[in-house]
Amino acid sequence: MAGETINTATDAAGLAAMIARAAEQTGEGKRGLPPVERWNPPFCGDLDMEIRADGTWFYLGTPIGRPALVRLFSTVLRKDEDGKTYLVTPVEKVGIRVEDAPFLAVEMSVTQSEEGPVITFRTNLGDVIEAGPEHPLRFEIVGEERQLKPYLHVRGRLEALVSRAVMYDLVELGEEIEVDGVMMFAIRSGGAVFPVMPADELDAAAR
Repeated sequence: MAGETINTATDAAGLAAMIARAAEQTGEGKRGLPPVERWNPPFCGDLDMEIRADGTWFYLGTPIGRPALVRLFSTVLRKDEDGKTYLVTPVEKVGIRVEDAPFLAVEMSVTQSEEGPVITFRTNLGDVIEAGPEHPLRFEIVGEERQLKPYLHVRGRLEALVSRAVMYDLVELGEEIEVDGVMMFAIRSGGAVFPVMPADELDAAAR
């Protein structure tokens, strides 16, 4: 069924059934996430669902207005080796569209530990994540205007795009650090160093 789109006439019923199955897996009141990485259900086509770059979820072209429903869907998200993102339950896997990243980091705080600073992010869906070896930061420079876009690893292959407002606060924490013999503008968190760009490129951009 690769490349097919689930029939719009039956989407509402299928969507409700998927929600119910996901709820059974997550369990009301439980804090743990479903083990979606261990599930291998058949692919059942693509769903007319999209996550926009600003973190808004759309279903059949309409924003999903219930935060609890969006949060529930987020717990069964999985990005596979093919680069596509799916909603996964034990019995089915359906494709959705993601404009940029499925999560958005909307808040940041910094604390100090014996290893130095620890940067903690909150996503638009309530995940709280400490940047470090298990949840690295990566940085892309895109477009003709060389826009800096930071991403935070959330889980599996899923990432959060750091919102522009938070990105400015994040960059304020940067320092020049030698990485593999090259001076880099980089961010420290959780005992790890995350290079942003070569220091000479930053100097050139600042001039």
